[in-house]
Amino acid sequence: MLTDFVLLANVVDILGRTTRPARLRVADGRIQALETTGDGPEPTLPYALPGFVDAHVHVESSLLVPTEFARLALAHGTVASVSDPHEIGNVLGVAGVRYMLDNAAGSPFKFCFGAPSCVPATPFETAGAAITAADIEQLFQDPRIGYLAEMMNWPGVLHRDAAVLEKIALAQRYHRPVDGHAPGLRGAEATRYASAGISTDHECFSADEARDKLAAGMHVLIREGSAARNFDALIELLPEHYARLMFCSDDKHPDTLLLSHIDELVRRAVALGHDVYEVLQVACLNPVAHYCLPVGQLRVGDPADFILVDNLTDFRVRQTYLDGRLVAGNGRCRLPYAAPAVVNNFHAEPMAVKSLELRVKSLGENVPPLPQLLTLNSQLLTQTHPVIQCFDGQLITARLDLDLPVSADELLLPDPAQDVAKLVVLNRYEPGAAPAVAFIQGFGLRSGALASSVGHDSHNITAVGTDDASLARAINLIIEARGGLAAVAADGGTEKLLPLPVAGLMSDQPGPEVAAAYSALDEFAKIQLGSGLRAPFMTLSFMALLVIPSLKLSDLGLFDGERFEFV
Repeated sequence: MLTDFVLLANVVDILGRTTRPARLRVADGRIQALETTGDGPEPTLPYALPGFVDAHVHVESSLLVPTEFARLALAHGTVASVSDPHEIGNVLGVAGVRYMLDNAAGSPFKFCFGAPSCVPATPFETAGAAITAADIEQLFQDPRIGYLAEMMNWPGVLHRDAAVLEKIALAQRYHRPVDGHAPGLRGAEATRYASAGISTDHECFSADEARDKLAAGMHVLIREGSAARNFDALIELLPEHYARLMFCSDDKHPDTLLLSHIDELVRRAVALGHDVYEVLQVACLNPVAHYCLPVGQLRVGDPADFILVDNLTDFRVRQTYLDGRLVAGNGRCRLPYAAPAVVNNFHAEPMAVKSLELRVKSLGENVPPLPQLLTLNSQLLTQTHPVIQCFDGQLITARLDLDLPVSADELLLPDPAQDVAKLVVLNRYEPGAAPAVAFIQGFGLRSGALASSVGHDSHNITAVGTDDASLARAINLIIEARGGLAAVAADGGTEKLLPLPVAGLMSDQPGPEVAAAYSALDEFAKIQLGSGLRAPFMTLSFMALLVIPSLKLSDLGLFDGERFEFV
């Protein structure tokens, strides 16, 4: 319901680089007048500025449906997001994208969804659906689809693959920008990638990499999510390149979304001494311009989308307005919870502990005889085996070749002394599928197991654990719930489960309740099971993401993300 009102505030003109007290008049959902009443800020008044925009996020990674994501984000002054629905697209195809659009329609939050460009992400994994060029063209008929979502098949772009170029050409024909995804691409390759029509990248790990992509003509998104955190590495670019930077979260779990969003990046950037108007241009205006978002920019005639903050240092959000409607105030959203529809695609069957065993002789016909493989090391038989090395706060991994213990009956075992656990990926779309099993270092688990049906990008079941019994139990909890996050203590101890009935990705419960349940799981994984990662479940969800180098595990086997082939 639209309301007419007048308020007094220090109005921040970002492009004009001024802040002056003014009388702001709103009617019919738009700003009707801005009447300046002084030359400098009035200390007794709040500050009015355009709302924040998350320039790249997978809403599904919040474990919340769009309407609930919006309720948490609005409390932090975020009024819009550029949202790639390829997570649910990998589960349900175009029907999943339609689900996100339909659910989002129940909120005044300004979602801009993209047409997923890479579903499945690669041919080296099993997804629940495919989205073709014909599907993308159909999606572009819907004005709510504002761009071609991240083109993760960067090798296909570099080699000018016909199917990849067809999707990019469709975006250009329908006047939609094309999002990029090219971790580590530098120099001439970055230039060739951009020249195909790619306009953004959110995967830069270093300032030098970002400079190469900026030089190639791309916009760079500074990402700070629950797992991947690149703010500290990239924020130095802001003084020189603020006109072509944006802030994004990419993947934001509900516990951290409950606490902060883009507002936190603005606070941190200003605290580092960066110019407040340049920071706000990155946070508020650049995404609106690049994606042609229908978001007001605090000008006469614009939709009345704006926020009131205490000051331009702490940016504590007092109120959030959308189309002239007060939707959040003092850290609480005023929109009601609405129970969402439930859709899913889940067919995995309970698995036996024995199916997780990895035998030395199972490593291939060309493997040398067992006596030649095994060595005597402190009275333990060992075998050198490739191990994924994960890093806190990063999506990239490395490859290690470590000596792992081998049991008397020729089973390869985890090695807590080296922080090596078992990693499992199980196809959730086909009943009776065999699990893929590998080893990983970096989770810090002392005992027990974690499992999740959120496993980017195909969202098969991904699990990590120190023993097969705990692993099997955690996986079976996910199967019984048809999606969720689970943590299991060793030896039949405590079990915790957060069900995710919506596509095995999202909860059907209110955001604050999901955040509390996730926090309890996260705490259990860290305190009881020993993980030292800041976001163990988020990190786990990326261990099957083959398009991020270097070593990952799909349901089909161990994969080299640099050579784009199985190990």
